[in-house]
Amino acid sequence: MQDILSLATANLLTPMILCFALGLFAALARSELSIPEAVAKGMSIYLLFSIGFKGGVAVADHGLDATLLAALAVGVILSFVIPFVAFGLLKAMTRLSATDAAAVAAHYGSISIVTFVTGSSVVQGAGLVAEGYMVAVAAAMEAPAIISALYLASRSGGRAEKMDADLWREILLNGSIVLLVGSFLIGLVTGQPGMARIEAFIVAPFQGVLCLFLLDMGLVAGRGMRGAKGVMTPGVLAFGLVMPVVGAAFGLAAGMALGLSTGGVALMMVLAGSASYIAVPAAMRVALPDANPSVYLTLSLGVTFPFNLVIGIPAWVAVAQAVGG
Repeated sequence: MQDILSLATANLLTPMILCFALGLFAALARSELSIPEAVAKGMSIYLLFSIGFKGGVAVADHGLDATLLAALAVGVILSFVIPFVAFGLLKAMTRLSATDAAAVAAHYGSISIVTFVTGSSVVQGAGLVAEGYMVAVAAAMEAPAIISALYLASRSGGRAEKMDADLWREILLNGSIVLLVGSFLIGLVTGQPGMARIEAFIVAPFQGVLCLFLLDMGLVAGRGMRGAKGVMTPGVLAFGLVMPVVGAAFGLAAGMALGLSTGGVALMMVLAGSASYIAVPAAMRVALPDANPSVYLTLSLGVTFPFNLVIGIPAWVAVAQAVGG
C-alpha cells in the first residue's frame, strides 16, 4: 500500500497529470481556455504515430515469436470477455437500459490509447522496460468489444444495427487504429536505422506534446462532467470507479499467464483497466444509435480516465512490481 501511495503521489506531481488537472479546473470553472480542434487533432496524430513507430522498432529488435502471437490472442480474448463482465456489473449496480449498458460495456472492453501512452511514460519513469509489442496488443484490443456489445444489446432486447459493411469499415478503418497499426508496421520494417533518422522528432518532444494533449483532455472531461449531471447516478459513478479495478485484475492475470516482464504486466493492466473514448464512441453512433452518449462518454472520459491517470496507473505499476518481485 505504501508503494502505491508513493507512486500515486509521484504521479500527481508530474507535468502530464498537472496539465490534465489544469484543464479539468479550467472547464469546471467555465474559463475561456481552449485548445483549437485542429491543434488537438494534430497532437493526437503525433502521439499515435510516435508510440506506434517506437513499438514497431522494439518488435524489430525483439523479433516475431510465439510470445507475441500469444499476447495478441490474449488481448483479443480480453476485449471480447470484459464487456460481458461490465454488462453484468451495470445491470446489478444501475438502472441503465440494455442498450445503454451494452454501449458502456463496449467502452470498457476496448482500450484508451492515451491512457496507454501515459502508462508507458509512467512505466519508463519507474525504471521498468516493457515488451515493445504491447502497442500491437493495444491495437488488437480496440475492436472486439464492439462485437460483444452488439450481441449483448440484441440478446437483452436492445436495438442493435446489423454488422454490415459500413459498420465493419467504421470499426476496422477507424483513424486511430489505422495510424497506430500503420506506424507500428513502418517502425517494424525500418527498425533502428529508421529510428535514427527521426528520433529527434518522435522521442524528445513526446513528453511536452503529451502535456498539452492532456490539458485538452482535461478541458473535454470537465465540459462533459458539467453537461451530464442528470444522468450520473451514484450507481453509474461507482461503476466508473469499480470497473477499471476489475479490468486491471483481468490484465494482471493475463500478463502473469503470458510471463510478461514487470513493465509488460503493468501495461497489460493499464490496457484492460482503461476505457475507450475515441474509437468506440464513433462505432456506437453507428452500431447502437439509441444509446445515450452522455452516459458512455462521461463515464469513460469524465470518470474512468481521470481515475486511471491519478490512481489507477500508479497502482497497477506498484502491483506489477510487487507481484514480479
